[in-house]
Amino acid sequence: MALGARPRDILRMVVGHGLMLTLLGVAAGTLAAMLLTRFIAAWLYGVTPGDPATFALVPVLLATVALLACLIPARRAMRVDPMIALRYE
Repeated sequence: MALGARPRDILRMVVGHGLMLTLLGVAAGTLAAMLLTRFIAAWLYGVTPGDPATFALVPVLLATVALLACLIPARRAMRVDPMIALRYE
């Protein structure tokens, strides 16, 4: 913000970076889960290994939690006074 960024730019940057990492992790985890379903089938109770509802609901739930987790530091970063931050550095 000391160099001219607006608070919404800070919010977009922090949340965008966090969600990008989340989407990469969710994609890798979903792919790994799809590839390893026959190995984990014995551990699943009441759910088929290729259950589409589970493969749809879990990534959405994880992305929602990650979004909420990114909003907390993003809001804190938006409220920082630039002069205090520069003086601290």
